[in-house]
This record gives sequence, C-alpha cells and structure tokens, in this order.
Amino acid sequence: MTTPRSVALERLAYTLAAPALAVAPNLYPDSPVNQIVQLAGAAGIGGWILAAKGDQPGAGRKILRWSPLVLAAAVDVAAAHTTGFGPYAADGLLAAGWAAAGYLVMPFSRHARRRHRPALAAPAPQPAPADVLEEPVARPDDGADQLTRAARLLWEQAGMPGRTHIVKATRHPGMRHDMTILLRASETGRPITGLNEAAVAAPFGVHSSDVVLAEVAIQPGRQGGPGWMEARLTPDANTRRRKAPTDQERWADKVGSPKGGAPGSELVHKSRDDRGVTFYRAKMTDSTETPRIDLSKVCRGLGLPEDDSCVFVLTDGSEFLISAFDEPPLSQIFRATRELLTPDAKGMYVCGFTITGQPVKTMVYQHDKNAPAHGLTLGVSRSGKTQFFAIHMAAQSLDGEVVWLSTVRKDEKTTVLGRYIDRQGSNALWMARSLRAAKALCEIRAEMPWPHDGQPHDYKPGDPRCPYRQLNVYGDEFMTAAQDAEFGEFIQKDGDDLTVTGLKYGIGFNPAGQSPFAHNGFSTEMKDNLRQNSRPVIFNMGSPGATRKAAEGTMENAYDVPTIPARYSRNEGSAIERAMRGEADPENGVSTGGVAVIVLDNGRAVLMRSLYADFDTDLSALFPDQVNRLTDYEISELDKRGLWFDWNEPEPRPGEFWPEPDEDDESQSRSRRGGGKGGGRSSKGTGRGSGQVASPRQALEAIKSLTDA
Repeated sequence: MTTPRSVALERLAYTLAAPALAVAPNLYPDSPVNQIVQLAGAAGIGGWILAAKGDQPGAGRKILRWSPLVLAAAVDVAAAHTTGFGPYAADGLLAAGWAAAGYLVMPFSRHARRRHRPALAAPAPQPAPADVLEEPVARPDDGADQLTRAARLLWEQAGMPGRTHIVKATRHPGMRHDMTILLRASETGRPITGLNEAAVAAPFGVHSSDVVLAEVAIQPGRQGGPGWMEARLTPDANTRRRKAPTDQERWADKVGSPKGGAPGSELVHKSRDDRGVTFYRAKMTDSTETPRIDLSKVCRGLGLPEDDSCVFVLTDGSEFLISAFDEPPLSQIFRATRELLTPDAKGMYVCGFTITGQPVKTMVYQHDKNAPAHGLTLGVSRSGKTQFFAIHMAAQSLDGEVVWLSTVRKDEKTTVLGRYIDRQGSNALWMARSLRAAKALCEIRAEMPWPHDGQPHDYKPGDPRCPYRQLNVYGDEFMTAAQDAEFGEFIQKDGDDLTVTGLKYGIGFNPAGQSPFAHNGFSTEMKDNLRQNSRPVIFNMGSPGATRKAAEGTMENAYDVPTIPARYSRNEGSAIERAMRGEADPENGVSTGGVAVIVLDNGRAVLMRSLYADFDTDLSALFPDQVNRLTDYEISELDKRGLWFDWNEPEPRPGEFWPEPDEDDESQSRSRRGGGKGGGRSSKGTGRGSGQVASPRQALEAIKSLTDA
C-alpha cells in the first residue's frame, strides 16, 4: 500500500535529526542548535504537565505526542555531559534509538490522520472505536424517555445533522406523529449553523413544510441562545390544517401571509351578531406597522363575496375591523326623528349611522371652540344633499337658531323647507342679497349691547345672556352661483368674508356643491376655514375616485377614504358561466343616495347612511312649532342699511350692488339706446361701466357700451 506523505516526511525528519543530536553537543557545545533542542524539550515537559492535570479524555495520547521533543532534549543533554562520543559510542546509539522509536511510533502523523483523513497504509479498523467513543453523542443513562431515545437513534443514523445533539423530544398532545425536539450543538460554545428544515425532516420521514425551526429562549435551569434550537414537526396538524383549518389558521395562511390581503397581520377574534354581520378583528403583529389592506384579496382568502356593498374595512392604528354583511347594510333606511335631531349640551346630534350600526354625530355649534359651526356638503345631483339639509336645518331650528336657505334654481324640496325656516330663495340674486345681509349682521352684532352689562361681546353658544340667535346661511350649488355672470363676484367675496369673520358674531356659513376646489368657486381661505370649523359631508361624487379626491380635499391629513359605489349590487353566480351561456348580467340593485363620507374632527373619514326626511309627508314633526327669526333690533338696523326687504324682487335695486350712475350719463345712454325698457336695462350697464373697473365682467360691459356708441 502507498505510504502517506505525512508519514514519509516525519520519518525523514527523524532520520536527519538523529546525527545532529549525536554530533552537535560533542563538536559544538555552545551551538544554538543545542539550545533550540533543549527549549523544545522544556516545552514538551510543559505539555506533559498540562496533559496530566487536565480532566479531558486523551491525556495519554497527548503525552505521547510530546515525547519526541522531550527524548530529543534528553539525548542532547546526555551527549553534552559525556567525554567525546561516550563509552562504546553511546551518544550515537542514543540518537539512533531515538530515531528508531520515532520512526516506528510517529505520534504527530498518526494524530494528523485521525483528524483529517484515513491513512492509506494503516489498517482500516484501527481508529474507528476510539472516534465513536470520543463523540459526546453517546450519553447512556441520562434519564431520557423512550421517544427521546428513538429520536436520537434516527438522528445519529442521519449523521447528526448540523453537528447537533437531541436533548429531548416531546410529543404533542393528542397527536401520533407530531413532536417538538430540542437540539444543541455537539461542541460546547459553538453556534448551530447549516441546519435547515429539510435536514430535520429527512431523518423522520416528513415533508420539509411540516418542520418549523425556532430559537430557544433562556429559561431557569436551561441554557439558550445560538447553541440551541427547537424544531417542531407537525405532519398530522398540517394535514388537518389543510383540510379543516381554524379561523386563525385560515387567516395566517390566506390573509396574513406575505402574499395575502393584509400581510403581517393576525386575527384577534371572529364574531357574528344577530344583524347578519360577521366581524373579523385583526391587528398587525408589529404594532409599529400600518395595515396595508387589499380588500379584494382578503375576500378571496376568507371566501367572501367580492363586492363593495357587503364587505367593509375600518382601520384604527395598527388594528382593523372587517365587517361582512349578509345584506347591503347601507341600503337600510334610518328615518329622522325629533329625538335624534335634538342637539345635546355640546351641540351634537345624530345625523346618520355607520355600517356597524354606530350613530354618527355632527354639530350645530362648536362647544370646544365656543363658537358656531360652519358646514360643507358635497355631492352630485340626487345624491342626498337636500335630504341632509333638511335634518341639519331641523337640528339647528330645534336648538333655537335662525336659518336662511338660497339655491340657484327652484325645486320642490327647497320650497318645502322654506315653510319651516326664516327665509328661502331660489336664484343667484337672492343668494347675493342673503350673503350681503349676513355680512352686515356681523357689523350690527359687533356693536349690539348685551343686557347684563350694556357692552357688546363675541357670540357664545348656549349663553342665555346673548341678545341674538345663531344664524345659519345655506348656499346650495354655491360653486355654480359663484360663477354667475352678474352676481358671482359678490357671492364669492361675501362668502369668503362670512367664512372668516362670521363665527365671532354667531353666523355659520353652509355652502354645498359638487367640488371643494378653488377653480370651482372655493378659495383656499374659505376651504381651510370650512374644514377646520365643520364636519364635511361628502355624498356620491359620481365615481369612487372623485369621491375619494373630494374627501381628501377636505381633510387635513389624507387618511383612507371609504368607497361609495354608484349602486349596491350583489354578485349573482359566475360571470364566466353567464358569458358561456350567453346570459345578461343581473340588474343593479340598490341606489347609494343618502350614503356619505363624513370627515370627523380627528381627520378620519367614516362611511355613513344619513337620516331620511320624507318630503312627501309633513316635516313639522322634525321642526319646532315656531320659526326662529332675527330680533327686531337686527331687522331695524338691516332696514336702515337698505338690506331688509323682499329678496325675491327680480331686479337689483338702484345702487344695491353697483354705484348709481349720474343723470347725464343715464340720459345719454338712454338717447343712444332709444329709451324704453331697453334703455333702462342699458343704463344700468352704462352705470356699471362708468364706474371704476374692478373685474373682467365690468371691463366687458364697458367695452360693449363703447361699441354701441
């Protein structure tokens, strides 16, 4: 057989070193060679001492390993103390004996073969028994139970994966094959590396997906850390989980997984009430994360119908609630009653109900700011704005407040509301007159003395000493009126002023329309004041995207905005099957009129169904018996200013909005126009043009008058 290279090199070293040990002490006593050999022998003696004192196994092997150095030093010292080469050439014989002993024993090369690779020239069965006994795996009689011993046997047959040892195996209650094994590294102080699920699953004959590795926490009486690991083998539980999972397991696999509808979440509990709604309350595993919810994927994971009418999500910090209804919840009608509309001590009343059946409140005045409240209502035609006007006006009237309502065009509902409020009109001129009168009331109330001390004060809601009532000015389709060719500029300017200054004097402004943005009639100043001093209500804006954009435009911080579909429709059957059979899709079901997004004080948007006021019946049950009106003092002061009269007059009074023209200019304009009614209408235009041009509309009028000349 071939001699290993390490054996050949060691034998060569002994052969070359033997003559040097015999010759060097006799010919060169002071040579550095002698000192090196003696120091090596001293090191060998130190190795002997350490091996003898240590309590680790293999002390004899260590002593044998150091013996060539010690014997070489002994030969060198003996040769140095004899005369010449000693009697009978004893120095040479000692060196030759040292070389022969090392040539046959070879402690270093034998040790290297044991650690790294088998010696080709050595007999095959020689090192095997010693190696097996040295491993710390064999621990007989350590009190292990039968399951642990059986697991260890399988583990050892697999070659101790990851150089680990099974400390204990524990069977799961009620399971035949499921168990948890506790592992530790075979070498003390070494971390467990290179161990994966497949390496653990192979010895026990289970699938790698049925194995979960986890760290071991440090416990009293047991170590932990990187040198320990726990492996849970659950083939039986996973089989049952795939066939009949629990709610928590289904959520973890289908919803909370990295590819699920709400990754990183866990189900807290599932409940169902007698209203036909199932609640899934969940939270993020990491409380610092924000839920990222894909409602369609959540529905597919939970086996729920994917439509907007029955499944809703409500987010609160790191927690969220998914509500799954059997029937569309917002298709239910909540009729308005005087009890619900009567404001409490803080000026709050119930204006609708959420999908979870919770009442939603809005305010007729701001109790915390000690001021009136503005209002902002948005939505397309037939979305429910006028219905909301009715309940809001009723609540304000029940609180003893005065209400004025102006619209761009006359309709049935606003005419009905006019019977229960102070004033109501239906054109841009009427709106301009109402805003001008409200603006003048700010000046009147600023100088109006209070009876208790005779001094004027700012308005304080609920203060019985206040000599006047809160006034609420409504402007329906305000954006359309603000773009009116004749009176739009006055409506826009007075609306801005009233929004800014009205709260000090008990006047709230309530515009409504189809857009909250500046290019459609809202100035930034107006929008900011309305947003901060009201709870904006946004009905259907025509599409979910437009509704979301309008709601975000009224929010200081853009939270998640609920979706309002055009109609509520249930998914009936499979769309693919209907297409294959050539059948028509089912009709849309329930209208979303009256469904709105209300932005609460904390900026959170909530979906609600507003209370329903039936205009086909008598609304007197919702309003107080007496209509609230201005005081006589306020009316007289407005009359002095020429602002209190029948605002339904079709034409503006002379000097009401534009400076009164001079008589010469008026007669000249009449002669040019030819007199008559046309001349009268023309003189008004000339008078506007003769004054200072302050807007593009006035400039256009001036150009027209010059063209006529």
